[in-house]
Amino acid sequence: MELPEFAPGTNARVELTVTDADTAQSLGSGDVPVLGTPRVLALAEAATVAATARQIPGGITTVGTRAEVVHSAPTPVGRTVTALATLAKVDGRKLIFEVVVRDGETLVAEVRVERVLLDRQRFIQKALDQGSPAAG
Repeated sequence: MELPEFAPGTNARVELTVTDADTAQSLGSGDVPVLGTPRVLALAEAATVAATARQIPGGITTVGTRAEVVHSAPTPVGRTVTALATLAKVDGRKLIFEVVVRDGETLVAEVRVERVLLDRQRFIQKALDQGSPAAG
């Protein structure tokens, strides 16, 4: 598997307008009608995927392996948040991203996401093999 080369500083931005489905109440992560932390993490991961998408050749993908989330401000339904993912470090197959989520000028969250480059088909096959009755 030939790995693409990624340079620190590679980045991408994604946006989300918060709906009722994105709230802590709907996601089961709390009882308040504001942007839920699981949705913040999903948005951050989407930004990291977008940052690598243009450079990844067919047959290669990345998967998230670790994340640290500091969710520091509430965001009500109807507001739009933006996640900016920046590749901070490359360590072999490991890509480490720093993601900043903002509502306008307000810092909503900071997320550190680690992703690993791997062979897409082999990864899927491994998952399927683990799920089969013969695997156990």
